[in-house]
Amino acid sequence: ADYLDNGNNKMAIQQADKLLKKHKDLHCAKVLKAIGLQRTGKQDEAYALAQEVAALEPTDDNSLQALTILYREMHRPELVTKLYEAAVKKVPNSEEYHSHLFMAYARVGEYKKMQQAGMALYKIVPKNPYYFWSVMSLIMQSISAQDENLSKTMFLPLAERMVEKMVKEDKIEAEAEVELYYMILERLEKYKEALDVVRGKLGEKLTSELQSRENKCMAMYKKLCRWPECNALSRRLLLKNSDDWQFYITYFDSVFQLIDESWTPPPEAEHSLEGEVHYSIEQAVKFIEERITEESKNSRPLRGPYLAKLELIRRLRYRGCNDEYKLGDPEELMFQYFKKFGDKPCCFTDLKVFVDLLPSSQYTKFISQLLEVIPLSATAENEIALPADIKALQQHLCVVQLSRLLGIYHAMDKKEKLTVVQELMLRYHHGLEFGKSCLKTELQFSDYYCLLAVHLLLDLWLEGEETAVWQCLTLLEEGLSHSPSNAQFKLLLIRIYCRLGAFEPVAELYSSLDAKHIQHDTIGYLLTRYAESLGHYAAASQSCNFALRFFHSNQKDTSEYIIQAYKYGAFEKIPEFIAFRNRLNSSLHFAQVRTERMLLDLLLEANISTSLEESIKSMSLSPEEDDIPWKDLRDNRDLTVFFNWDPKDRDISEEHRKLSLEEETMWLRIRSLTLRLVSGLPTLSHTIQPKNSEKTAENGVSSKIDTIRSLLQQLEAAVDSGKKFLEQKIQYPVLGPPPTRMAGFFSNGSCQCQTSLFYLVSDIYELDTNGLEDSAEIQERIGNSFKSLVERLTDLFNKCKGDLIEVRDGTLKTHPDLLENLVFFVETISIALWVSSYCDSVLRPFKSNLQKKKKKKKESSVAMPPVFTHFLDYVAELQTLTSNVIDHIKGLEIILTALKLEELSLTDTLLLQEEKKFTKTVQGKVQSSYHHSVQEIGELLKKRLDTIKKLKI
Repeated sequence: ADYLDNGNNKMAIQQADKLLKKHKDLHCAKVLKAIGLQRTGKQDEAYALAQEVAALEPTDDNSLQALTILYREMHRPELVTKLYEAAVKKVPNSEEYHSHLFMAYARVGEYKKMQQAGMALYKIVPKNPYYFWSVMSLIMQSISAQDENLSKTMFLPLAERMVEKMVKEDKIEAEAEVELYYMILERLEKYKEALDVVRGKLGEKLTSELQSRENKCMAMYKKLCRWPECNALSRRLLLKNSDDWQFYITYFDSVFQLIDESWTPPPEAEHSLEGEVHYSIEQAVKFIEERITEESKNSRPLRGPYLAKLELIRRLRYRGCNDEYKLGDPEELMFQYFKKFGDKPCCFTDLKVFVDLLPSSQYTKFISQLLEVIPLSATAENEIALPADIKALQQHLCVVQLSRLLGIYHAMDKKEKLTVVQELMLRYHHGLEFGKSCLKTELQFSDYYCLLAVHLLLDLWLEGEETAVWQCLTLLEEGLSHSPSNAQFKLLLIRIYCRLGAFEPVAELYSSLDAKHIQHDTIGYLLTRYAESLGHYAAASQSCNFALRFFHSNQKDTSEYIIQAYKYGAFEKIPEFIAFRNRLNSSLHFAQVRTERMLLDLLLEANISTSLEESIKSMSLSPEEDDIPWKDLRDNRDLTVFFNWDPKDRDISEEHRKLSLEEETMWLRIRSLTLRLVSGLPTLSHTIQPKNSEKTAENGVSSKIDTIRSLLQQLEAAVDSGKKFLEQKIQYPVLGPPPTRMAGFFSNGSCQCQTSLFYLVSDIYELDTNGLEDSAEIQERIGNSFKSLVERLTDLFNKCKGDLIEVRDGTLKTHPDLLENLVFFVETISIALWVSSYCDSVLRPFKSNLQKKKKKKKESSVAMPPVFTHFLDYVAELQTLTSNVIDHIKGLEIILTALKLEELSLTDTLLLQEEKKFTKTVQGKVQSSYHHSVQEIGELLKKRLDTIKKLKI
């Protein structure tokens, strides 16, 4: 066992063998040997050995534990249940084995069996947690039941009765048990009863979370629409803590609900269960004013009351009744707020919510008003006034961010924008002085100046200013050198490099972000969208692996979380874990990465290092199966990962999200159908020689061609809806979701090529079943298909021609679209070759039959059917075309190597001398990345050329 712990698996196997020589039947040694085998990649031997022991139904703890570890490593948790089922039969009174059995069921989600195992445990050892494990398993059955009715009429009422029994017998001990009771009543929509539980004696046990009882009461009051109680409770809680924002929201919601219902308090009795109620705007205004007065006595200033006043003004405006209640002018209130909290980084995000209250004519005045109160000092007459300490710097930063948010910078012309960029960078450099003592992991105080400057330059780039994008990269690389942990710098660099078509620097940047766990799903798209499409195949494989590793381990991890939740009685977390797992399993990104990963593997290996058939078999792909949950796809991408100070009309909207999801799903459908069509190719080649009769169509292959034909129809439909979608010409914001590769796929002709290749498969299959004799028409059709395919592929190649990077007027301009077209060309030619090898497998037997006939008849010439010449010509033309492309790529490599970036006139007035070294680095990175892409594409095409040469019937 020690050897296994240290990772020395071979020694562990040897030691186990020694022991087994002495004691032939030592179960535990056998299992430890099996673990060693499993870890050295001998899965089958390990499994056989483990089953040998399992068949003897061991009951010693060591063997059981060791087998559990082994099965877990094999990802076969269902075998653990069988193991403990047998152990429990032999040792029926073991608390330990029963609880292991319960947890084994929990791993595989067998809720009914969990319920039974929990009760069996409770019978042996009447401990409360075991009883409630059983209750929780009933709730899980209700959650997982497809039939809503069944869960409301059977599982939940049964769970409720089980808890009630414990309540009546006064056996409730722990907080978790009360939580569980509340959870059941809430799911049964018995809100009144749930409220009574929380307010009653049982509710006293709810102590672990702050305000746990109050929050639960509030939730039930809302469900029951008991607004007087909502209001009184939130009022009471605000008196205790006037900084708790959620209770302000409830307070306002309930006041306006009561006003709309014209509620008045009962004359004699209490206002409500929770005490006094406010039911008019006057009372609300007075209440907020009192909170502000109270706050001013506080030693630590609180933001809540001041923001609540702005929130109230906003709601009154929305209802169209502001003037009658003199709460003050929002502009003045925001100004006062800034004076109080302007030096806190949260000041900007607080005010961002309320800028709609300012009339747009007041924007400039408002900003100058704020600037006047910041202590800035200039050393000379016309120099820029700078802050003397970090507080003043934070205040100034807040104003700059507000200027951007109010659209003041957007309205400027090019010259003004450049002046602002220069000022911001000067302030950035000056601010670095305050952060000299910062650690590497801390951000510099003035980083936002640099980011804002980059945002302004991005505006200019989108308006057609080519140099601006290089200035962006320069400033970001410089910023990163001072603040190596700034994620925003890295994210922006990733996005801009990708937009320019340079993937090489991105991989390193992304790994330095050190994305953890769920982030592989939320920001992984930044990487996986561009890696393959820019020709970095090795990096693409790696980035897909990162993501897939996370998705696969999520399955295993979640069961562990659930088990911990049972052990510690955190019952309300269990449904959350299950929902989390489902959300990840139906993640859009997961489906995309799975599909693209398989296409990529085929592209790199099929018919190169292994045959297409073997590749498809190793991925267990089949054209009939579709494992993507189309109806439940969840878009888990974080599209707001980039900091953004754009006004609402320029920011990413809900509409953009919806359209992006629609586009991603369409593209995924096209890719998934392409993959399934390719995976259908090997199923068509049949081993039986076709006799020229219809009967051979019954040997199961005909259904395969039907599958292919139906997939082809689906592909046509998906392509049509994709084209319709693109007609809308949607423009996402530059930091919004990146568009898919769909537009390029249609416009460069890859789509038409790939579809006609799959139609060709159908024709060749027909030729295969009909034979050569009476098939002149099919043969002609196939010949024409070959001709038009070569034309289309040549067109596609023409769309790849041109310089990838050119120097124009002293600046670099990149052409990522040419690179993407090249990548599509490689993919399309690969599909063409897989289809050709299918043609080859059909035509070879025909040819050898003809040659046998020729020998029999001893005739010097048997007329060769035209399809052979068509095919040979086609293969020869494919070979020539591929050689031409390889030559073109060699040419690109030479041009890229010869590009002398030093000679670029760096007469850039915007940048300081020391910043120009970063410009050189950036341009070097882009050049090197393109060079790398072109090399990888060239290597792959050479391998494909070798496979063409083998295609000689």
